[in-house]
Amino acid sequence: MMNTNRRLGFITAFTLFAADQILKTIIIGPLALETVGNIPLLPIFDFTWTQNYGVALGMFKAGSETARWVLVAVTAGIAGFVIHWLWRETNRSDVVGLGLILGGALGNILDSVRFGYVVDFLDLHFGTFRPFLIFNLADAAITVGVLILLARAFLVREPKPEAETE
Repeated sequence: MMNTNRRLGFITAFTLFAADQILKTIIIGPLALETVGNIPLLPIFDFTWTQNYGVALGMFKAGSETARWVLVAVTAGIAGFVIHWLWRETNRSDVVGLGLILGGALGNILDSVRFGYVVDFLDLHFGTFRPFLIFNLADAAITVGVLILLARAFLVREPKPEAETE
């Protein structure tokens, strides 16, 4: 029987993965963003088509098919590590953070396998200033998940165990 926190982590991962893929399907299909290029939504937010051939902010771009599959394998290895950590983790906030990271990673891995690139389209901007590269829901979830883990690691103090009496 799976414990409640572990279940929450995997449900979070699955939900995020599904939402990411549904949104990308809408972007690619009905909205045809690849053809349109850009859809302004708000003065500071657009849908802008971008093909990301790298990982983590477009770094380590795959310049060949071999490099593409190496990046997929490395990312899948990281996802495997996150699954292992999530399986062992007992802290509820860490489990949610790990679930967000896992769901986002799996969404981007699937894009890389299917298309050879990750579909990015969320474009936050203030005039010509962009505080972030164009991203997707999976990227946002990974970022939030990492921030949750960092916040708990640096800001939350675990109570010290009481000294054992002999």
